[in-house]
Amino acid sequence: MILAVTGGKGGVGKSTVAYNLAAELDELERADSRGSFSNPNAGSVVVDGDLGMADLPSSHGPDLHDVLADRADPHEAVREDGPVTLVPCGRTLAGARSTDLQALTDVFAALERTYRWVIVDSPAGLHADVGLPLAAADAAVLVTTPEGAALADALRVRALARELDAGLCRVVLNRAGPNSATGAAADRFGAPVVAIPESEPIATAQAHGQPLRDIAPDTPAKHSLEALADAAYSCSSV
Repeated sequence: MILAVTGGKGGVGKSTVAYNLAAELDELERADSRGSFSNPNAGSVVVDGDLGMADLPSSHGPDLHDVLADRADPHEAVREDGPVTLVPCGRTLAGARSTDLQALTDVFAALERTYRWVIVDSPAGLHADVGLPLAAADAAVLVTTPEGAALADALRVRALARELDAGLCRVVLNRAGPNSATGAAADRFGAPVVAIPESEPIATAQAHGQPLRDIAPDTPAKHSLEALADAAYSCSSV
């Protein structure tokens, strides 16, 4: 399944949600497999799809820029040596300019033949590189914060997802306060909402390239991420 993690505004926590969602889905897979991935097509991979402002952990070797410039195979760019399997993206303007955006769909399809979950950390906004992951995805997770500007931008991406027939699996209300109106947000977006509370441990974990479950497994934010993975695991498009 190709799952686009998207949002209308930068800085709302898309990369954090994508990274931790992959970790939680892997844990669900292991639970189903009694400790290991027993199926040849199992587990998750996160693709850092923000070609101009990559935010997931980087590493040496081929990255998504190289793949989209036809300098590497998609599987050559996969990094399986960290806590979350991922395809990093380059961080140079020259690398971004050398990419063929239309090849993204083929990259996702190639990875989906190996991994059950291809989670795309999509760029923010309404540009072409946002629409392509949505068009290729089986479903989307839309991330926003409770602020008015973030919600307004997220609603525009929701409209784009509808135009592209991308089913909306869940809306994530990130950095939610204790009185956040999740019911009102669900009505506005036409999809169920998962609220992730403000959490210093999740920011610390992301800064160190670790999923929250590895450093603070018994926190409200971790339980919210677990609920998001449960929803994605059995998601039917809205």
